Amino acid sequence: MQDTLNTIVEDTSPFFENDTIVFGVLMVCLGLIFYTSHKETGFWSKFYKIVPALFMAYFLPAILTTFGVIAPEWVSVTDSGEVVEKSSSLYYMSSRYLLPAALVLMTLSIDLKAVFNLGPKALIMFLTGTVGIIIGGPVAVLLVGTFFPEAVGGAGADAVWRGLSTLAGSWIGGGANQTAMLEIYGYNQALYGGMVFVDIVVANIWMAIILIGIGKSARIDKWLGADTSAIESLKEKVSSYSLSVDRNPSLTDLMILAAIAFGTVSFAHFGAGYMSSFFEGWVAGLPKGLYRNMFTFLSSSFFWMISITTIIGILLSYTKLRSYEGAGASKFGSVFIYILVASIGMKMDLTLIFENKLLIVIGLVWMLIHAGLLILVAKLIKAPYFFLAVGSQANVGGAASAPIVASAFHPSLATVGVLLAVFGYAIGTLGAVLCTVLMQLASGA
Repeated sequence: MQDTLNTIVEDTSPFFENDTIVFGVLMVCLGLIFYTSHKETGFWSKFYKIVPALFMAYFLPAILTTFGVIAPEWVSVTDSGEVVEKSSSLYYMSSRYLLPAALVLMTLSIDLKAVFNLGPKALIMFLTGTVGIIIGGPVAVLLVGTFFPEAVGGAGADAVWRGLSTLAGSWIGGGANQTAMLEIYGYNQALYGGMVFVDIVVANIWMAIILIGIGKSARIDKWLGADTSAIESLKEKVSSYSLSVDRNPSLTDLMILAAIAFGTVSFAHFGAGYMSSFFEGWVAGLPKGLYRNMFTFLSSSFFWMISITTIIGILLSYTKLRSYEGAGASKFGSVFIYILVASIGMKMDLTLIFENKLLIVIGLVWMLIHAGLLILVAKLIKAPYFFLAVGSQANVGGAASAPIVASAFHPSLATVGVLLAVFGYAIGTLGAVLCTVLMQLASGA
């Protein structure tokens, strides 16, 4: 029996399994990226005019994962034949510890009034992205189902449209909304891994395209006819303030920055634990069905962690602590963001694109419709590429990705991504239900 098991289960262990070693590998990659990206002449100078450094921070770890050097998760078969499932904790560490630390450091010097002065276009583009997901799902099911009926088939709990409902939840809100859709429509959990796979592949491909676009944002804005004056004004305001308080940080400054960052992380986790537990009980007391699942995101500790962190950062921006921007607050925040990007990149195995081809095709068509609608509306209202990119990622990537994309334009803009992503949690389940009803009709179920 054991011999049979060994022939079925493949050992997929990467070359480096120890997270300490993997973290060092990722840091070396980031160091090389920054070293080469600051070359003013030669090949690298031309290369980074085309490919942004932030994209390379995502892509290099993806290559290492593809070639089996590192891995987010794997199956190990011991000498005795025991099958052990293992995984890396680096993404969890980055998203739960470094992301909130980065957010509070980047929000310290924010001018909230100036953020709101950016106008309604940011919200319009976010809602456009939401509509793109809602209508993109059924259109993708209809188009792909016309040529490949088996791709959108299945009956009962195995129906593909039920599984796609979890993608809608993830791409409008986040993980909590995705779980809510799994609960509402009762998709076969044995097949659920395939939908998670599509989520990871398609969402990461789209994020990579957005990151590449950041390097060409000026050209894109010109084509869109966008007025970027409000964004530039905010960036200039924050930059001017940074210069006015700039100083060579002392050890005391650095320790206070560490206290601000990780003290906030500690409090955010503490508060998130209480808030998620409270609302878990509150949600459980609601009538079963859609009404209950609409509020499932409130029981997510990640949602509360991001929300509490953002509130603390905004409150601190009204105190004297905002002067620590001059000691490098946003720079340290950017370091944490790049580490998070690298940990996201290591989750992407490029060979997976060629597996589950038809589901991937549905996902790609779906995302293409989402992107096309964003581009159309951005052109019509002359919205900057910044609003398009962040509005999309606040939907598709959520609170982990939207600040990354926003801060790639300027650290002062990270808060815009967070605020939109938190809004996505609130409307995620309702939007996903509407999308699923339409996908069910499109599949002929």
